[in-house]
Amino acid sequence: MRSRPPPVPARRPPAVQAGVVTALLVAGLWLQEITDQVAFGGSLDRYGIEPRDTQTFWHVLSAPFLHGGFDHLLANTVPVAVLAFMSALRGLWRFALATLMIVGLGGALVWLFGRGGSVHLGASELVFGYLAYLLGAGWWERSASAIIAAAVALLLYGGALWGVLPSNPEISWESHLFGFVAGVVAAAVLHRKRRPGRAEERVYPQ
Repeated sequence: MRSRPPPVPARRPPAVQAGVVTALLVAGLWLQEITDQVAFGGSLDRYGIEPRDTQTFWHVLSAPFLHGGFDHLLANTVPVAVLAFMSALRGLWRFALATLMIVGLGGALVWLFGRGGSVHLGASELVFGYLAYLLGAGWWERSASAIIAAAVALLLYGGALWGVLPSNPEISWESHLFGFVAGVVAAAVLHRKRRPGRAEERVYPQ
């Protein structure tokens, strides 16, 4: 008598997977800030990006997850949650790669071109990166779901695009701008469709 193969576990719906990843991201941001304020008195903010300081270049990896207090974190929590969830719906692997590109490329550009004598930190780099990623995915993918996601993101947070321009000296518009640039690059890399190449001409011997 043949034994039956073990049942294949049901795969979680994409919305559930995206929700779990988003919840972990937001929980991580809050856990970090609570730890920083309670145990370190806010001193972890020194791991923000200090432009052109070669000894602290690696801070590009930590800066988007740090905040200058709970008010700063509260301002970023909802936009991060909404845009991260929408981005994760495009696929978890793509979301992970897009996040790495936004953090790495966006942070590196801030380190290169940001104002000297300042420390840049905060998840607004992710906010602008995810916004650009969704807009870029809609442009390059051209599927109905991608276009709808881009339209919803633009409707909800399109007004924030003014944040890429210099305004308040206490706000890192550089993180906004270069996070957005990195999000566009991530969308191009992950969603741009390759054009079919021309068929190679076949040459037959005479």
